[in-house]
Amino acid sequence: MEANRRYAIWLSGPNVAAAEIARQVGYGAAVLDIEHGTFDLADLERFIPFAKAIGLEVIAKVLGPERGPIQQALDFGADVVAIPHVENARHAAVVTGFAKFPPRGDRSFAGGRTAAYGGFTDEWVAAQDSRTRCYPMIEDAGAIDEIEEILALDTVDGVFVGPSDLSLRRDRGAYSRTEGDFADLARIATAARNAGKPWLLPAWSAEEKRFAVEHGADQMAVVMEHGALLAGLTAAHAEISDLDSRGALTGSSA
Repeated sequence: MEANRRYAIWLSGPNVAAAEIARQVGYGAAVLDIEHGTFDLADLERFIPFAKAIGLEVIAKVLGPERGPIQQALDFGADVVAIPHVENARHAAVVTGFAKFPPRGDRSFAGGRTAAYGGFTDEWVAAQDSRTRCYPMIEDAGAIDEIEEILALDTVDGVFVGPSDLSLRRDRGAYSRTEGDFADLARIATAARNAGKPWLLPAWSAEEKRFAVEHGADQMAVVMEHGALLAGLTAAHAEISDLDSRGALTGSSA
């Protein structure tokens, strides 16, 4: 099936089968949750090129807003780095700079996979800065307060929304898709549209999916690896339990 890069699966570990099934179904991207998942450097070095080889765009949600994790994900070949816990525009200017080479930013050169294990040219630098994308995550109160300034940065190619942390940090408690939650999402969508830059939303519910489509999200993480497992196991369990209970009621036996 033809892949659609707008639809992403969210992976918490280097699950080869999950990536293959997602691509088979028609997903065109994968969010790798390095921040909260089980990926280590050896996993990333192998899994990122594998995912790209089967036709998935790789969005690496890195370990933290630091130089090392950002550069490592890019050196392994990630198409996008999503940087968590960006505090405000000033912080964004520093940490997103690690994803772009000088003079635009402060990324360090590594003569590995992305450079075909050799040297580099000015043209290669320009191509890397253009091809790889840097998305600060909007999940802190200071980040949404300064969303327009963040999107105006030359080192920012788009934004990745973190609704759960954003709700907590905006004093709304656990994320429950309230009016305030969707007001924040709408503000981010409007700011991204005005800046002419993409935004990505984790959209687990039908309501979130509808919002993302109606507000022009460039990409949507539409299912978690663990959520898909839970849904499938729950459905199978409910089906057999229902059949068993019907059998008991009619007096049949195994």
